[in-house]
Amino acid sequence: MGKKSDYFGLGYIVSVILAIIPVTSWICGAITRFLEGKILAGLIRIIFGFTIVWIIDLILMIISKHILRLLPI
Repeated sequence: MGKKSDYFGLGYIVSVILAIIPVTSWICGAITRFLEGKILAGLIRIIFGFTIVWIIDLILMIISKHILRLLPI
């Protein structure tokens, strides 16, 4: 089933589908960072979410099978 690190506890396949779509990846990424209490990471995700951050998140999610947090802040 879904891991704690996937989008909102959803499974891997659903999280990858959400990550592939730039808009949902941007929104889900920012919301999950804010829910984790990582305000700075959430703000960075809002500002740079449609650029390299989206590509890196997508690649790391596909390779590692779960969302990886690059910024522990």
